[in-house]
Amino acid sequence: MASPAPKIDLPVSLADIRAAATRIKGAVVHTPTVHSQTLSDLTGATVYVKLENLQFTAAYKERGALNKLLQMEERTRARGVIAASAGNHAQAVAYHGARLGIPVTIVMPKPTPIIKVMQTEGHGATIVLHGESFDDAYAHALQLEAERGLTFVHPFDDPQVIAGQGTVGLELLADAPDIDCLVVPIGGGGLVSGVGVASKALRPDIEVIGVQAELYPSMYCRITGHELPSSGDTIAEGIAVKAPGEMTSEIIGHVVDEILLVSEREMETAVSLLLQIEKTVAEGAGAAGLAALLAHPERLKGRKVGLILTGGNIDTRLLATVLLRDLARSGRLARLRIQLQDRPGALFNVVKLFDKHQVNIVEVYHQRLFTSLPAKGLYADIECESRDASHLQRLVVDLQGAGYNVHPVEIQ
Repeated sequence: MASPAPKIDLPVSLADIRAAATRIKGAVVHTPTVHSQTLSDLTGATVYVKLENLQFTAAYKERGALNKLLQMEERTRARGVIAASAGNHAQAVAYHGARLGIPVTIVMPKPTPIIKVMQTEGHGATIVLHGESFDDAYAHALQLEAERGLTFVHPFDDPQVIAGQGTVGLELLADAPDIDCLVVPIGGGGLVSGVGVASKALRPDIEVIGVQAELYPSMYCRITGHELPSSGDTIAEGIAVKAPGEMTSEIIGHVVDEILLVSEREMETAVSLLLQIEKTVAEGAGAAGLAALLAHPERLKGRKVGLILTGGNIDTRLLATVLLRDLARSGRLARLRIQLQDRPGALFNVVKLFDKHQVNIVEVYHQRLFTSLPAKGLYADIECESRDASHLQRLVVDLQGAGYNVHPVEIQ
């Protein structure tokens, strides 16, 4: 059951969020909310997707950053601002800072995808790469703030930022009023805090579900009391936060009904599906909501679900890898390791079976030296394309029937 609207005074109210909506109107995009029939059929829920990847900087972060910047005094703006971010908050502050004539310095973790670094630099910000995680960058940004007399713009633990992010919820419920459940990615918790406050105030019966990457379950642990590590190399770097916000933790405790965890593989699948089905690009964090819907179908079956596709700033090489890995898992792309005798015609006889089944050969790799086979033996790794897993399996069965030792080279 959804929790009722909070009865206590929280740091952010519906009035704050409505004021933010008025303040930023015209400077950010009122992004579309689309009903996805295919995702609905796939998940058993009625699925609406709010496309925040269609903001100018391709993420919802513009809302909170702009709301914060617009409420600064002129002398504060003139000194300049600083922020720490894995990318989307950085771009938002840099873009709107440039629009408003505010000098911007951004501290980014070293592993930040190059596309986010380049895009942030493109908005005229001064970039400082420091540390391996958001928390490292955050600590360094606070140090520079004190040294240079700048004003820090927090990515999530700030009432004005939270109020700006909450405008996503206002738009979503206005455009799809029948929604009875919202699924929202959580990093530091700014978005889900704002959306949760807005939605619970407007619709006390609505359910708000947060989603975190399994590798970074920091808010999940804060709320539930569990102890799990927050570390690892995730494709959802936008929500890879080791230490959740204090303010957002308080709000989430009152407006979020449950937090679900999703694996890297589930987020990869969600990124691929959004591109294939909705023809829209999502970064790992942006696809976390759909990943939760796919991972917990029984939890949301039959519900009218609003998903917030929070951003689309994914490195193109990483996107290509994710898509190819998804093809491999579905059986449409495969690598078969076949043991052969090192004699004329051996590979030709194998290729004839590929031709028989109309499985396309992409690459062939021979391995004679680094094997445990006798000197006259070899492995041939054949990368190939098939229609689906059953099509590939028919080829494998035929190869085995012809006496070949065949092992698919699988990915996790």
